[in-house]
Amino acid sequence: MLDTAQSGPVVKGMYIAGEWVPAATTFEDLNPSDNSLYARIPDGTRQDVRRAVDAAQAAFPAWSQQPFHHRAHALLKIAETWDRNKERFVAAAVAEGGGWFGKGMFEAGYVAEVFRSAAALCYQNIGEVLPSEHGKFMTAVRVPLGVVSVISPWNMPGILTARGFAAALAAGNTVVLKPSEDTPYAGGLYFAEILEEAGIPAGVFNVVTCSRDSVTEVGDEMIENSRVKAISFTGSTAVGRHIAAKAGAHLKKACVELGGKDSLIVLDDADLDHAAKAANFGSFMHQGQVCMSTEKILVQDKVYDEFMSRFLARAARLKTGHTNDRDNVIGPLVNTRQALRVKALIDDAVSKGAKVELGGNAWDNFVEPTVLTNVDTSMDIWHDETFGPVVIVSPFRTDDEAIALNNDTEYGLTSAVFSRNEARALAMAQHLETGIAHVNCQNINDEPHVPFGGMKASGVGRYGGRWSLDAFTELRWITLDRGGRHFPPAF
Repeated sequence: MLDTAQSGPVVKGMYIAGEWVPAATTFEDLNPSDNSLYARIPDGTRQDVRRAVDAAQAAFPAWSQQPFHHRAHALLKIAETWDRNKERFVAAAVAEGGGWFGKGMFEAGYVAEVFRSAAALCYQNIGEVLPSEHGKFMTAVRVPLGVVSVISPWNMPGILTARGFAAALAAGNTVVLKPSEDTPYAGGLYFAEILEEAGIPAGVFNVVTCSRDSVTEVGDEMIENSRVKAISFTGSTAVGRHIAAKAGAHLKKACVELGGKDSLIVLDDADLDHAAKAANFGSFMHQGQVCMSTEKILVQDKVYDEFMSRFLARAARLKTGHTNDRDNVIGPLVNTRQALRVKALIDDAVSKGAKVELGGNAWDNFVEPTVLTNVDTSMDIWHDETFGPVVIVSPFRTDDEAIALNNDTEYGLTSAVFSRNEARALAMAQHLETGIAHVNCQNINDEPHVPFGGMKASGVGRYGGRWSLDAFTELRWITLDRGGRHFPPAF
């Protein structure tokens, strides 16, 4: 709930076993637009994670054994509760997350659909009947795993947190959530408030928050605890590699959705107005702080100049500044560390010969929408995920060259191709090394029921729809013999 005497929320503690639990210490949660104090957040410890996991384990038998439609109704109740309160989420996404008001509104509207889609999973086929050479009645059935650890990111704290655990709950698992230290309220404690109001049983959903200083200790316990059966993580590739490796060492399932270096390809027969508008959104929405942001625009040489004039004109209209002004579509980067990192990538590229076509300026936590050309493989920004409002534009001659440029990265999350010739664009999409490919739309696309995930260093596993069940269930083979199995006479 909001305290009218201050801009931030009233933080009641971490949420464990249906209770609000204070921590011995707190850390400062800052508004990135001006680095003012947004809230003081409990700084959880390894012991807090253990208590949360124990609570989730205790709640698992009753939750997993509920009739499937009861869990569906519970998820629909979460969606209804979210919708009633979504203005509070928007306020948090803007102030704590540094997002534009329009981005907050979009995210708030999307989250309820994540829970409704998860509710539909409760009615999905959970197994198969298999043929048997011995006349057995044989089934392959999906069963919940138990306690699932969810580690969620700061950039889309509503959508990506909800996506990380909604399907897990639908399948009958219980959850311990650790949100990012940059959005511990919008991506964590706010969800606890919603699920508490929705009447989700104690222990089914738990939230442990912690500071950056405590994240290694807390994160390791989220993975290593013997009662945790699977890990759901969305975030950077560097952290994802660590989590996947640690999960593998403990023989636990891990669904990890990681970074991207996504290309948008404009062919010579594209609708250039549409492509320029889409590229502007894909490159700069939420300051480019989206795993599937457009980071490279590849334009066929015949239409390069015409596309650039249209694209730059659109990008130049975007205003940068404090998110308390809704006209500022470009807000701050999430923290000073990230702003300095993005500026360093720009400076490295310029020092090696890149040309700044637009923007390039940075101050405090802000970086203007920036368009770079003449970028080559010697520059860090060609390879590294920027996660800021910076996009490379590079020309190409042939379709095969565009495919090679798109695939010249360790990442493989999304790609986009613009062409009036749908057959040409679809043929190209077949050769792009990405888990997701869009024709005549930009890279930032998602829907709750689709298989979302990447290839290569962009992750392992899929979120969304029935594909989420692969991550959050175990497959069991169960047979019923009806006298058809014969044994050797010696036995």
